[in-house]
Amino acid sequence: MSREIVLDTETTGFDPKTGDRMIEVGCIEIEDLLPTGRTFHRLIHPERLIPADAIRVHGITDDKVRDAPKFAEIVIDLCDFIGDAPIIAHNAQFDRNFIDHEFGRCGRALFHEDRWIDTLKLAQARFPGMANSLDALCKRYKISLVERSLHGALIDARLLAEVYLELKGGKERRLDLSSSRPISAAAAAHAASGYPLRPRPLEPRGGEAEQAAHEAFLRAILKDWSLWKGYGVEIEAG
Repeated sequence: MSREIVLDTETTGFDPKTGDRMIEVGCIEIEDLLPTGRTFHRLIHPERLIPADAIRVHGITDDKVRDAPKFAEIVIDLCDFIGDAPIIAHNAQFDRNFIDHEFGRCGRALFHEDRWIDTLKLAQARFPGMANSLDALCKRYKISLVERSLHGALIDARLLAEVYLELKGGKERRLDLSSSRPISAAAAAHAASGYPLRPRPLEPRGGEAEQAAHEAFLRAILKDWSLWKGYGVEIEAG
């Protein structure tokens, strides 16, 4: 199975070289482009005060991280969770800069650059010239943002996992992995539409006369009856 880790961070600012630090990290494990349910999430004490501008973005205050562990105290758990999997991030250079900085402070070897997959670059290649922020992609793919009033590492990682699924094949990929049982052409077309299948079909509302008229209409205009078999219409050519 192909294992990947979707990662997001929240920080005190934009540049670790000027003293900014990581204050939250969230990871989602996916295998074969499907979430496994395993996550990693930690608040981190940044060993400095959090600026008001940053708090307005993610809502993480000094009080919230007062008793949180320092990065050096969670780095082993983080590395164990990530393992040797590729790391998926949106505008990955930002998150990578902070991960590299914190690893450097701990004296740990950095994740190789080839392990990082940038969904911003994937989106820019697919939608050149368009807005490709995480919010914009969620709206484009109709991924609900109702749970997020502020940025949060684990929430954003969950959203990014859904965006990444869409960028890598979307509904077709979900359809391929949803069941090992063969499905009818009608079910496949319905699933690809994005609407859920009914738990049970609606009862026919037309009478025998209407059904007979409908079958006569189909006989007159269609030559390939097999097209309609997947939709529950059984017609024998006359």
